[in-house]
Amino acid sequence: MKSRIYECHVMHARFTPKPHRFMYRIFMLAVDLDELPSLHRDLSLFSVNRRNVYAFRESDYLPTSEPIYNQADNPNCHLLGDNLDPSTAVRNGPSLKARVLAFLAVRGVDLGPGGRVELVTLPRVLGYLFNPVSFYYCYDTEGDCVAALSEVTNTFREMKPYYLGPENRRAHASATKPPSFQLRTPKHFYVSPFSDVDVSFDFNLRTPAEKLSIRIDDYAGEQRTLTSLLTGRSQPLTDARLAWFTLKYPLITLRIIGLIHWHALLLYFKKIPWFAKAGRPSDQRDLYRPHDSLSHHQPDSSAP
Repeated sequence: MKSRIYECHVMHARFTPKPHRFMYRIFMLAVDLDELPSLHRDLSLFSVNRRNVYAFRESDYLPTSEPIYNQADNPNCHLLGDNLDPSTAVRNGPSLKARVLAFLAVRGVDLGPGGRVELVTLPRVLGYLFNPVSFYYCYDTEGDCVAALSEVTNTFREMKPYYLGPENRRAHASATKPPSFQLRTPKHFYVSPFSDVDVSFDFNLRTPAEKLSIRIDDYAGEQRTLTSLLTGRSQPLTDARLAWFTLKYPLITLRIIGLIHWHALLLYFKKIPWFAKAGRPSDQRDLYRPHDSLSHHQPDSSAP
């Protein structure tokens, strides 16, 4: 089994206009999408597209059949394509892997026969899900990681995927260490009331192996304003490990959303300037599931 668990440390540090730093521990699943049927069958505490203590719903991710809010006038932003394989459909439409493959194909990436997709994410816990960010690592027939996606979700449940392709792949100086994907790109997404929508994300995603290492920075021009680090170590994905983490990290998805709001309150008390979500709707682009605050600005475009 290639799927596994990462027990992780998360660190957020804000540098300006006032410093603010905190750290907490979580666990994340690294799910090989080809192994979803066997995980559903072999694990008692984990189910796919059904309720359980831990659940994975394919409809929670990459909703490329849904309309895109404020879609850029750029063919590379058409996120679905027309090459879906009907044999990969699930009850509610194409499987998640089929959607990822179509997303890649529009951008000229073909994983080939035996290509696989690994998703690092939080599961639903007792039916509740909040995933600030999930990461897709896409491997070709030779087992090389050739592309990655970073799927960011805000507290309004809006979702935006960021693509890191072969041109963003950087080999490590040591041949024994896995490559990373690096990309600085305009955010155009409302993630926090304390970060404007016109700053840039700077992604640094190390291909996961025994260790997980991810860094996402915010830049205003050339000034780094915020950094987020996710680091972890691989452990087997078993019922015993899930049961232990149920005790060690109870209701982890609720805890994460609680921490986000708690630290937002602390930033408010520090008098950090904040930005209203509805204040700049035209600068929020290429996102799925727009909040009601954007509904009356919805353009007349949608995904093909």
